[in-house]
Amino acid sequence: MAVQPGLSDLRRAKFARRLPAALSELAGPAHGTVRLPLHLAWSGLTAFDIDQSRLRMSYYRIVLAEGLHDDLVRYLNRDLLVSLWPTLRTLVSRDVRSVWENAFDELAQSAQAAA
Repeated sequence: MAVQPGLSDLRRAKFARRLPAALSELAGPAHGTVRLPLHLAWSGLTAFDIDQSRLRMSYYRIVLAEGLHDDLVRYLNRDLLVSLWPTLRTLVSRDVRSVWENAFDELAQSAQAAA
């Protein structure tokens, strides 16, 4: 009898399909105010000053949770993601965290270093 994938497995597969091939593809802004489209920021704030710590964390949480591949590449910045990851990983879902850390050793290592 075949085992049906669980809800978490399905979510992880969805997030994994969206990933860039490498963190170096993440060419998003490192400073300034960014306006997210409604398919990402559909509930509340749509403009984020990523020079402000709280807004930057909210922005990254939204993009990681809601973004498709092209959104991830466009709106995330590789250096910011790596530097934020030790804290950011505690703010995203377990599924998002698992997929990103399994795909990118650099994120898993930064999480271990911060622990």
